[in-house]
Amino acid sequence: MGDIQQFHDESVEEAVRSVQTGKPGAFETVVRAFEGSLRAWLSIHSPPGIDSDEIAQRSFVEAYRRVNDYQIGTNFKAWLFAIARFQLKTEVTRLRRLADYHARYVPEFIDRELERRAYSDPGEESEKLSQLKNCVDSLGDHLRRFVDWRYRDEITLEEMAQRSERSLSAVKKQLWKIRRKLQECVEREAAKAEKSPVNYPPAEGVA
Repeated sequence: MGDIQQFHDESVEEAVRSVQTGKPGAFETVVRAFEGSLRAWLSIHSPPGIDSDEIAQRSFVEAYRRVNDYQIGTNFKAWLFAIARFQLKTEVTRLRRLADYHARYVPEFIDRELERRAYSDPGEESEKLSQLKNCVDSLGDHLRRFVDWRYRDEITLEEMAQRSERSLSAVKKQLWKIRRKLQECVEREAAKAEKSPVNYPPAEGVA
């Protein structure tokens, strides 16, 4: 077994050396040597929502791009897996920031709307508020409760997660979906209003 492992390590080192000296095709040997173990490791350590195969591909691409940084005779597997850990950490951070952005976007959107309405025609804004209310009412109890919790009761996202027995990320995603649903509904209602015929008062002297 030791001889097999040594041969494996030597073949990988030789392939890496070939890539470093201008033979990029030799990197295929590296991919074949570690593809299975790297994908297996990533599938175990990747949280839900992350494509471990995509992270593995990024890791090999990054390893090839930085292959000249590797010092021949050390431990290529450890070096490759360190790159994979960094790629995985980067993707987890990106998704967390995206979820946080979605969670913040809803109140920011409402704040902008309130500020805009303060300088708009009262009659027009009354109509839009009515449209928004109708859209909220159309959500159904299971979705409307999230709107009530967030904007009427002003409870934290953590408490919303506890009340709904969901994860924090699931609550953030649900709020984002609700915002999109309400925005699309309001836009549809506004489009219908624009298409409705205008009832002008009769001209003077016309019955």
